[in-house]
Amino acid sequence: MMISTLTYYLSEHPSIINFRWSHAQSWGSTWSFLFCSIALYLTLALLLHFLLSLFLRRNRSVSLGPIPAVHSLSMSVISATIFAGILLSSASEIRETRWFFRRTKTTPFQWLLCFPLGTRPSGRVFFWSYIFYLSRFVHMLRTFFTILRRRRIIFFQLFYNSILTFTSFLWLEFSQSFQVLAILFTTLVCSVVYGYRFWTGIGLPSACFPLVVNCQMVLMGCNLVCHVGVLLLHFMKNGGCNGIRAWVFNSVLNGAILLLFLKFYVKMVSDKRKNKFAKLATKEL
Repeated sequence: MMISTLTYYLSEHPSIINFRWSHAQSWGSTWSFLFCSIALYLTLALLLHFLLSLFLRRNRSVSLGPIPAVHSLSMSVISATIFAGILLSSASEIRETRWFFRRTKTTPFQWLLCFPLGTRPSGRVFFWSYIFYLSRFVHMLRTFFTILRRRRIIFFQLFYNSILTFTSFLWLEFSQSFQVLAILFTTLVCSVVYGYRFWTGIGLPSACFPLVVNCQMVLMGCNLVCHVGVLLLHFMKNGGCNGIRAWVFNSVLNGAILLLFLKFYVKMVSDKRKNKFAKLATKEL
């Protein structure tokens, strides 16, 4: 009974089935809103950092109490809901369009990577894609927590949040291929990462390894493999994949994110090794 109720509200509700991405009906669906919201996000982050540097001493942070932990819990629940919703919705779409797969000789996995030409942004899958797009704005709040607590601004965080918001908009605007798997991977990792942040935020013990960074590394690795799959399917299938131009643009942006993250990861590992060697040298002395 409970499973059927969840299935109904996550994939069979009329508002989900009848969803349609529209500039007139969907909140935040215009290009002007996208660019203005990202510009506002960057401006507010830089302005907050400047004001704190101006009025507070450098080593003094701002206490936020339980707010970051509540935000982490909220993001974990939202991500888990989107993951379950798009998983059930994809299963329903595949079940109801078996005739199309047989006629076009397409497997469900190929559909997950490569939407057929003419796909429109409507129905179950695109409803959850829209919810994922809206959740990016809630995700941005963490940037301001970082500035207030750590008194520093992380430009990779600004770049990553801006690009992911822009990318999720393109998924809807151009009915882009690959978005189902991208949302599944991202929401699964986010539910784990934010759940872990909530765990540590309420004072519980942390992991003995950098869980957050490793999860992000796994996510980017999965995305890279899937991008290669989309490219192969585009040239192998008759007519190619829907939204391939937007996919190419997203691939360039994702490549830039991957390079910046690898640079950060290598620096983090290098700093840890230096600290380890310094401790060993101190002990020997």
